[in-house]
Amino acid sequence: MAASLVPALMTAILLQTFSSRTIGVRVDVMVTDGRVPVAGLSAADFELRDNGVVQPVHLIESSEPINAVLAFDVSASIDGRRHAELLRASEAFLAGLTRGDRAALVTFRHDVALRLALTPDLDTVRAELAAVKPAGDTSVLDGVFVALMSTQAQPGRSLVVVCTDGYDTSSWLTADAVVDAAKRSNAVIYAVSAGDTVSSELGDLADATGGQTIRVASGAELASAFRRILSDFRSRYVLAFTPNGVDPGGLHRLDVRVKRPGLSVKARQSYIGIGPGR
Repeated sequence: MAASLVPALMTAILLQTFSSRTIGVRVDVMVTDGRVPVAGLSAADFELRDNGVVQPVHLIESSEPINAVLAFDVSASIDGRRHAELLRASEAFLAGLTRGDRAALVTFRHDVALRLALTPDLDTVRAELAAVKPAGDTSVLDGVFVALMSTQAQPGRSLVVVCTDGYDTSSWLTADAVVDAAKRSNAVIYAVSAGDTVSSELGDLADATGGQTIRVASGAELASAFRRILSDFRSRYVLAFTPNGVDPGGLHRLDVRVKRPGLSVKARQSYIGIGPGR
């Protein structure tokens, strides 16, 4: 990413403030029994606290169209076999999208490119993926930020799938800045590492949005990981509420629980609201 773009990115972070006063707060929630997603829950089964204050919630229909942003590492290290495995996994993911869903493509190496904005034309996404030529270093954080920004003001549910085989080596943005952007977004981040470990930065980003990190032992496992991400995302619940009894501005801590015993919950931990006059 060119250095001249950095001021624009930082300005975008400052302007990207979630307005709880006007659109309410939406929280994607994954509920599991062991590793199995739990279906059939109602709003009454959940308890959500905003800065410690219990909030009335309702469920939004989780069959809303999906905005799926594929944010892929295309640095030199994925050339050859790993690139072919990424293409096969991408096809498995795109084949799982349904009518009304859209996909976008962001690639990152030493630079970042929004190759395609959200589109229902999945064949165009496939063609753009096939045209990618791996090269250069790795700017994971910059890539995630561009992916998050591409979901802003979009109807439906937003999913960002980040895939990399290594650590960030050339981003301009800091991890704190991108985590802050994630807290201002309704998108859920699933981070897939095809390397030996998942970086702590990617783990923090996934946790901030209520998503997950997945490590695959080899590129051959990517396709099944991508299919599982889409299946898990479709099984999530979407809670909505208008903050009541809390100051509107600043960082809001969220605590989402299920009243039925023995179930596990994964949801975003916080959001950033705006105060009066902003």
